[in-house]
Amino acid sequence: MQKRIMMLGGNLVQCTAIKAAKALGYYVITVDYLPENPGHKFADEYHNISTIDKEAVLELARTLNIDGILSYASDVSAPTAAYVAEALGLPTNPYESVNIMTHKDLFRKFLRENGFPMPEGASFGNKAEALEFFRQTKKPVMVKPIDSSGSKGANKVYTEEEFDAAWEEAMHYSISKNAIVERFLVRTGYQIDGDAFVNNGEIVFWGICDQHHDDTCSLYAPDGHSYPPTQLQKYQDNARAQIEKLLKLLGMHMGGYNIEYIVDENDEVYLLEIGPRNGGNWIADAIKASTDFDMPSYVVKQAVGEDVSDARQMEVIRPASSYVIHATEDGIFKGIDIDPVLKPHITAMELSVQPGEEVHKFRNASFGLGMMVLTFDSTEQMCDMIDNMNDYLHIIVE
Repeated sequence: MQKRIMMLGGNLVQCTAIKAAKALGYYVITVDYLPENPGHKFADEYHNISTIDKEAVLELARTLNIDGILSYASDVSAPTAAYVAEALGLPTNPYESVNIMTHKDLFRKFLRENGFPMPEGASFGNKAEALEFFRQTKKPVMVKPIDSSGSKGANKVYTEEEFDAAWEEAMHYSISKNAIVERFLVRTGYQIDGDAFVNNGEIVFWGICDQHHDDTCSLYAPDGHSYPPTQLQKYQDNARAQIEKLLKLLGMHMGGYNIEYIVDENDEVYLLEIGPRNGGNWIADAIKASTDFDMPSYVVKQAVGEDVSDARQMEVIRPASSYVIHATEDGIFKGIDIDPVLKPHITAMELSVQPGEEVHKFRNASFGLGMMVLTFDSTEQMCDMIDNMNDYLHIIVE
């Protein structure tokens, strides 16, 4: 019988997994509260239910007799996927562990309790308490909501005046109205942000990427991810050892994981986020363009209980990068101008905005206007072009 998989969400970056499920011949059911999301048109059926409403999603899953459920590129719906799968006896990681990994306060508490390197910090639901902690902590600090992703509500803060605005923004993006305040880490080299695939408790594909930023818009919201990374192997080995320890302690044995870490000015490797789901921004698409490793297909097959024992590390065929198309100013979108030098490198491109629509300066993932995958002749060429994309790609606004 045709296997039935429920996909939580249907936005542009989640289309990758939805299309993979359809290509594998599965019956695809998409669920979220945004009927206009593009992924729903690729599904066999769509249901308008919030992906954070665990009980409603569970009731629907029982009714539809699904074989698997997946939260692809979404932290907020990952606990729902684990909750439903656990209740129905479907392939999953432990719900409590997924919950820890998707809430920054619980995750940092777990890291501290288990001896992982961690900067000074704490979580707060009360602004006065958070401000008092800020006053006593070495500046600058990062303020960010405990339960969001895509750099939403994340800000670097030096002064009390900045703290007020940062706190309000964090509260805007936090479902639980709680935020982390922690010492800012000065990184060396690129921040790392990539995907790994785990089967039977082992990392079988290690796909970390260099993270790129448009400094004219945001120092914290990534606009590009390039593979292979330029980071020294010793730092990768350190991070991988920490992550393997983390997965073992939490009993995480399957799935795609979005990995973010940095190396600070003292050569210490700090885990920032380990999301129990693939990353957004077409990270897995770029990895596939670079290596032919089809991580979206593997996570979909794994979610419905198919054999994925053939998954393995694959060599780089060509350097590749994903890129978030974005505006550098507010205005009305008129079009996009692509330099002829860039065009041969573009292997995939999708826009999520139409001429005449209002657009905003890129501040976090929710302000993206579309996605690209690009391939290059060398890692050096790739990093240079992605770091300077404003020279090659112009969003026309008025």
